[in-house]
Amino acid sequence: MAIEVKDVMGRVAVAVFENAPFAEIVTVMRRYAVGAVTVIDADRRPVGVVSEADLLLKASDPVRHSISMFESHRQRQDHRKAAGVTAAQLMTSPAVTVTPTTPVREAARVMHHERIKQLPVVDPVSGRIVGTLHQHDALRVFTRPVADLMADIRAQLPDERALSIEIDRGVVTVRGTVESRSQAIAVAERIRSVEGVVDVVSELACVREDIIVPPAT
Repeated sequence: MAIEVKDVMGRVAVAVFENAPFAEIVTVMRRYAVGAVTVIDADRRPVGVVSEADLLLKASDPVRHSISMFESHRQRQDHRKAAGVTAAQLMTSPAVTVTPTTPVREAARVMHHERIKQLPVVDPVSGRIVGTLHQHDALRVFTRPVADLMADIRAQLPDERALSIEIDRGVVTVRGTVESRSQAIAVAERIRSVEGVVDVVSELACVREDIIVPPAT
């Protein structure tokens, strides 16, 4: 079964309200040792995120009061944030969120694609924030107990009980004999799909070759 966000997320929702002042945002970040905080409305629904990069614009934007019509949208946005004093003025919006049942693998892809280090976790019915998923939370899937990892790998290979499987720090080595080269590739890919697998070393022997590799030109 896929590991879900609720299995690894932090139960503390690191958030501030829209009217939170600059100094309060800094205090919350320092208190919880995070690089960003979720901004929520009066109903505790995420509306944006303020990151350390947003706050640093206050010190790094020397021309924030002089906005040119030739500036890009990103430059105008940075000027606005540099002049901001509340979370609503400083935040990047909308907030990118996940739910407790989102697969961790999918949440990790969102983090990578959006280049963000944490995600607000929201209740799918109310939309209210219920926790925070940090990068280090997503990485916890790679520290799963070997027995759990082995059980999930075996569940992916119900017809391959004769294969030998060894796990060393998340690297799975599979040995044995299968009918064809394509079957050997499929076995390796099914193992690789299990959360917590770092890499797969296939030492499978094949009865027949059914994949034709064209000669090099």
